[in-house]
Amino acid sequence: MTAAAIACCVVSACESPVPFYPPGEGPPDDPVIGLGGPAPVAVATRPRPTAEPPTAPPDVYAATRAGVLSPAIRALPPRLYVPNAATGAVDVLALPGGRLVGRHPVPGGRRGRVVPSWNLTWLWIVGRDGLTPVNARSGRRGRVRPVPRVKGLYFAGHGRDAVTVTARSVVFRHPVTMRARAALRLPCTGTPHADLSADEDVLLLSCVRPGRLVRIDVARRVATGVLTLPAGSHPLDVRLSPDGSLFYVADPVKGGVWLVDAAGLRTTGFIPTGPGAHSLLPSRDSRSLHVLGDGSLTTLDVATRRVTSRRRLPYDDASAPAGLTSDGTALWLTAPGRVYAFSPRTGRPTRTLPVTGRPANALLYPQPAHHSLGGTNRFR
Repeated sequence: MTAAAIACCVVSACESPVPFYPPGEGPPDDPVIGLGGPAPVAVATRPRPTAEPPTAPPDVYAATRAGVLSPAIRALPPRLYVPNAATGAVDVLALPGGRLVGRHPVPGGRRGRVVPSWNLTWLWIVGRDGLTPVNARSGRRGRVRPVPRVKGLYFAGHGRDAVTVTARSVVFRHPVTMRARAALRLPCTGTPHADLSADEDVLLLSCVRPGRLVRIDVARRVATGVLTLPAGSHPLDVRLSPDGSLFYVADPVKGGVWLVDAAGLRTTGFIPTGPGAHSLLPSRDSRSLHVLGDGSLTTLDVATRRVTSRRRLPYDDASAPAGLTSDGTALWLTAPGRVYAFSPRTGRPTRTLPVTGRPANALLYPQPAHHSLGGTNRFR
């Protein structure tokens, strides 16, 4: 064997460029090993064990990261939709200047709310006497759906169902026509708030009186559990944790946030955040939870479940937040005669826009998301 051949054998670990077989084995035309002759040797090496890469916990808010806008709404300019009880309409303000660029009547007048559709392309104006769809791109209004006394509108089952909530019942509807499919009587009363499980098939709904949480299986149209909170509790806003393991429930009377196991429907703890805790909003990076209270904004660390900051608001706010800016640096809030952006990091207002009356339930739109769960700023 020449030196070149020997070198080739060493470099290739003495592996033959063609397969060899013992006599009687392999295809008839392939080379065989002669009896008593040298055979090519292939040296097998044991692969070194490699450490498994760490698996990041699931995050139901992964699609709501800063600047991650759905292609369906990426080209939309930023707008503030501000329901005004004084005019019985929703004022549309262009940002950053706050110029009035549109106005939509609320069915039945009075104060309404604005809820994005599951696919984000339509906005529902929710009023006392019905629901009005508005094209988010053109501003064109559709036909009013005559659905009375709606307190909340949600989308479950990955957009298969619209769920309207009144003071005493839950109605499952077609997500576009809003025709009723089934109804469920609630074992409580009040203005309910709700959020959905990680698979979006279970709705957890809060009832102010008598301080209960109701778990509803959306696919089966049945209530599967009721949790009565300690005496004197007043549950309002409900939010799922980023990993889907528990629900946060705001309680303004107790002055904090209940932790409720998502699978077992039982309380696992309580975090004091201050008087009047009524609205909850996850941060853009899912590491924090903002809790809006009586004139204050408290931020919780999701991992440690501890308060990391508490900021005094410049105005007395009683409404749910309008939403975080796309980059997550400012939170839009409402106060009598104004809407303004507030920085959770510095505790200072960054922009203030004058409006008439007492605005409430405003919506900053578009928002980073794959789809909407309805309600107020519930995106996934």
